[in-house]
Formats: sequence, C-alpha cells, structure tokens
Amino acid sequence: QLKLVESGGGLVQPGGSLRLSCATERFGMDYYDIGFFRQAPGKEREGVACISPRIKTDYADSVEDRFLISRDRAENTVFLQMNSLKPDDTAVYYCAAFYNPYSPSCTIEGQYDYWGQGTQVTVSS
Repeated sequence: QLKLVESGGGLVQPGGSLRLSCATERFGMDYYDIGFFRQAPGKEREGVACISPRIKTDYADSVEDRFLISRDRAENTVFLQMNSLKPDDTAVYYCAAFYNPYSPSCTIEGQYDYWGQGTQVTVSS
C-alpha cells in the first residue's frame, strides 16, 4: 500500500496560481508514476499531468502551457504548479500512483493503483 497525501488546494481568482503537493514514500518516487487527476461536479475524472521515476512527464492538452509537474526526491514530494487558472480548472484534484519500474515514460491515460484523498481547487472571482 502506497500512501499519498495531497495539499495546497484553495480558492483563487481567474488568472491566479496555486501549487499542489503530493507527499509519498521514498520507494514511491523510485518505482511509481505519480499523476494528478481532477473531477469537476457532474463530469468524469480526467488526467491532468504525470511524472515518471525517470522524470518524464505527460500533460493534458488543456493544461500543457499552464501547469508544470515536478518532484523533489529529497522531500518525497511531487508538485503541480498551476498558473493562469481558469474557472474550468475548478475541481477536486487527486494524486495517484501507478507501479512502473520498467518504462521511462508515464501516461495520464493509464489505470492508477493508489489514490490520495483529494484537495479542492476553486477558481472564481
């Protein structure tokens, strides 16, 4: 069982920024893709961004020029920096892990094994 704990959500005005954090365990950073997903009311969950153990990344088209996923191995934490936020970005954001000791790349389209509790992001004036 891999434990994931998100933090950093909140209320922000359109055009603003937030940084989400996903804290995990050391072996989580070494063997798992870590992804961020979101689910807005009445909508299906969608992948936002992911980062592999070899630090390859993947992004949804809707966020690629605005969001940046990164990791701090010393802190066992993955970050999602969200800039130029829009009301459409409003959702509960989850981080998740997919066991991937083989492929250098990650994908936001895969089936992830472990999930955090989620954090609310609201973009509104």
